[in-house]
Amino acid sequence: MDGASAPGRSAGGLTRREAYEAGIRRRSNRIALISTVSVVIAVIFLVPLAPGWDAVKNAFFNGRVFAATFPGLLDAFLLNVMIFAWSAPLIAVTGLAIALCRDARAPALFPLRLFGIAYTDVFRGLPVVLVIYIIGFGVPGLGLPRPWNSPYIWGTLALVLVYSAYVAEVIRSGIDSIHQSQRSAAASLGLSDRDTMRFVVLPQAIRNVVPANMNLFIALQKDVALLSFIGPVEIFRQAGVYKSLYANFTPYVVAAIIFLALTIPATRYADYLMNKQNRERS
Repeated sequence: MDGASAPGRSAGGLTRREAYEAGIRRRSNRIALISTVSVVIAVIFLVPLAPGWDAVKNAFFNGRVFAATFPGLLDAFLLNVMIFAWSAPLIAVTGLAIALCRDARAPALFPLRLFGIAYTDVFRGLPVVLVIYIIGFGVPGLGLPRPWNSPYIWGTLALVLVYSAYVAEVIRSGIDSIHQSQRSAAASLGLSDRDTMRFVVLPQAIRNVVPANMNLFIALQKDVALLSFIGPVEIFRQAGVYKSLYANFTPYVVAAIIFLALTIPATRYADYLMNKQNRERS
C-alpha cells in the first residue's frame, strides 16, 4: 500500500493532523491579510478626513522640503554611521572584558569580579543621555587641549561605557548557559581554567548571544543621535537646523525614514538569527 492511500493520510501524503494544521495556518494567513489590508485602507481614507490633515500634511509631509533636505540629511547620517562604526568594536571588546571580570572565580581575582558587578550596576542604571551630558560637558570642562576636548571622543566614550555594561551582561548570560560538565570535561583533558574559557566556553557563549547583541547594536545606532546634545552635527542635529530654516517638521520625518532604512533590515536579520538559533536547539 503506497503512502498516499495509507490509513490516516490525505491524498497529498500528509497525515490528517498535518493537513488540519496546514489548513489552520492558511486560514490564519488569510485572516491576517484581510485585517491588515482593512487597517491600511482605513488609515489611507479616514486620516485625510480629519479637520487638521492639511496642516499636518504641509508641516510633516511637505514634498518640496523633503527633496531639498534629503541629500543633506543623508550626508549627516554618514557621521552617525562613522560614530557607530568606531564605537561598536570598542563596546564589544570592553563588554567581553567586563563579562570575564564578572565570571572570575579564583579568590585572588575577587576584586575584578567586584569591579565587574559595580560597573554593570552603575552604567545599566544610568540613562544614556545623562552619561553623555556628564562626560560630554564635564571632561572638556577640565580645559584639555585639542583634540582631547572633542565631543566626538567623549561622546563615544559615554556610549561605550553604557553599552558595554549591557553587552557584558548578555555575554555573561551566554557564559552561564554553558553547562558545568563542559568545564569539567575540559579540566579532565588537562586544560587550564584560562584555556577552558578561551577554547571551550567563550566560542559557544558568543555564538549563543549573537542575536541578543545584534539588537543592542541596533539600539546603539539610534542612540548615536543623542550625541547631538553635546555638539556633533549628525542627522538629528541637522534635521533641527533644517526645521528652523524651513519652518517645517518634514526634515524629522526624512531622518526617521533614513534610520528605518537601516534599522529595519538589521532588525529582521537579528530575528532571522534568533529563529535559526531556536530551530537548531529544538
